[in-house]
Amino acid sequence: MIRVLLAEDQRMMRGALALLLGLEEDIDVVAQVERGDGIVPAARETRPDVALLDIELPGLSGLDAAARLREEVPGCRVLILTTFGRPGYLRRAMEAGAAGFLVKDGPVEELAVAVRRVLDGESVIDPALAAAALGAGPNPLTGRECEVLTAATDGGTVADIAAELHLSPNTVRNYLSSAIGKTGSRNRMEAVRAARRQGWL
Repeated sequence: MIRVLLAEDQRMMRGALALLLGLEEDIDVVAQVERGDGIVPAARETRPDVALLDIELPGLSGLDAAARLREEVPGCRVLILTTFGRPGYLRRAMEAGAAGFLVKDGPVEELAVAVRRVLDGESVIDPALAAAALGAGPNPLTGRECEVLTAATDGGTVADIAAELHLSPNTVRNYLSSAIGKTGSRNRMEAVRAARRQGWL
């Protein structure tokens, strides 16, 4: 049996995926998690072969959880399943060690096949998304610029962001200005939206 951990914050979607995967003769859903920060503890406890992770989860993103799984439960293969087929997400998922990346609007039969394929050591990537990622190029934002833009999402002042990230206000302004320029935006909120659209944040 292929032991699967399923991380999805929407209860109905999580239940439907668990039910559909459970109908497969060779797949056993051994853990269901609704928060990203519950993924690694659940994986340590249940030792799944494959972790099926959503990206946008409370507590910790599926991408960050994938990186932690690689370190702490290295025998577990990661398959990202998301609503958001963004080129930047695909790149980040691969950098985090994910073996596959699928969007949720595909047929469930493909999901079961993908679980088997990643367990066999293959990489499984949605073809349209792979083509888009190749065309999009790498993320131009530095780690610090991403951090500052993420901190800017709730509309706080430069002083608020500086206090949160332990930076000077001038340094925050410089990072914001650079990120605005790189995303071709007019202001920081536009830059946040543009970076999210690409999957860079």
